[in-house]
Amino acid sequence: MPAPDDHQPAVLVLADGKVFRGLGFGATGTTLGEAVFTTAMTGYQETLTDPSYHRQIVVSTAPQIGNTGWNDEDSESHTGKIWVSGYVIRDLSRSVSNWRATRSLEDEMKDQGIIGIRGVDTRTLVRHLRNFGSIKAGIFSGKDAHAPIDDLRAKVNGQPDMAGADLSAEVSTDQPYILEPEGDQKFTVVAYDMGIKSSTPRYLVERGIRTVVVPANTPLSDIKQYQPDGVFVSNGPGDPATADTMVEVVREVLRSQIPFFGICFGNQILGRALGLDTYKLKFGHRGINVPVIDHTTKKIYITAQNHGFALAGTGGEEFDTEFGPAVITHTCLNDDVVEGVALKNGRAFSVQYHPESSAGPHDANPLFDQFVELMSTAQPESQEAKN
Repeated sequence: MPAPDDHQPAVLVLADGKVFRGLGFGATGTTLGEAVFTTAMTGYQETLTDPSYHRQIVVSTAPQIGNTGWNDEDSESHTGKIWVSGYVIRDLSRSVSNWRATRSLEDEMKDQGIIGIRGVDTRTLVRHLRNFGSIKAGIFSGKDAHAPIDDLRAKVNGQPDMAGADLSAEVSTDQPYILEPEGDQKFTVVAYDMGIKSSTPRYLVERGIRTVVVPANTPLSDIKQYQPDGVFVSNGPGDPATADTMVEVVREVLRSQIPFFGICFGNQILGRALGLDTYKLKFGHRGINVPVIDHTTKKIYITAQNHGFALAGTGGEEFDTEFGPAVITHTCLNDDVVEGVALKNGRAFSVQYHPESSAGPHDANPLFDQFVELMSTAQPESQEAKN
């Protein structure tokens, strides 16, 4: 395998004027996005293909990236697309060592036009982002790296803010598609693709669920043709404060008493549907070792997370809604950020983290079983609501 081009200059420029120089890898040119960091030590392929990273430049805290190459099985986008705007790393492995790898990380980034920078002091960079927050940034490589820094900083500052960004339609499927269940069909679930990870429908299919994936903002009247036993809303990028249409769809789902399960962006949408506010976190939660406490059971889970916005509230807090009493069920043990919300009657629940665990721990995987159990117990009533 050829060695990386050691002579291609690159520069990472932050909106606040901080500059990090290094060497380019992947495609060459200019890319803009919000600089964020992930503490995950493994799973860079899953990270890069996660649609929730749309319009973000991801910084890896793991010091060496690329050693397991790239394969045709682990991508988390439906089409295998890399969604990050750019990639910042300390060291790029010069060789690939994994029996499933078919090519290198750099080869895939070149093929998909993704610009990266390596040789960066990522410890200093991550500390800067932790102290001052996620920020607009740009990677400039090749001849673009030689432009005056003031000019590059002006380009960085000229890009749109992440706060107020409505991005789900940019990553969602254009047309519905169906995944048939493994074994006998137990239920039908309509899954709203706000930026869904490909492993999520697989966990539903494994449980005998016919899964109909539909575009973001599809009206409830359109999904009733599938006679869903449950509705699922996925993870996705952007500011949940812009998701007014999807919030109203979820309110209609709750009024129809159809069982509901949401993760990540879906958690924020359910929270808004129940009357909670959202806000932008300083630097977000992005990693695969985030501790979360379930205030109902007092059990602690180690979770995979990727979000820059959160619901406002306090762990264990109960509040009234149009649909009955609700409760904040989970919070993060690191900073008390809300990590889950539910109706007290159990008909709707959501979590901020990723139970599909790609990559990450499997602590939260039983949440899919909880959804199946909810549909089992609610089936007679939900059948009436569908008709």
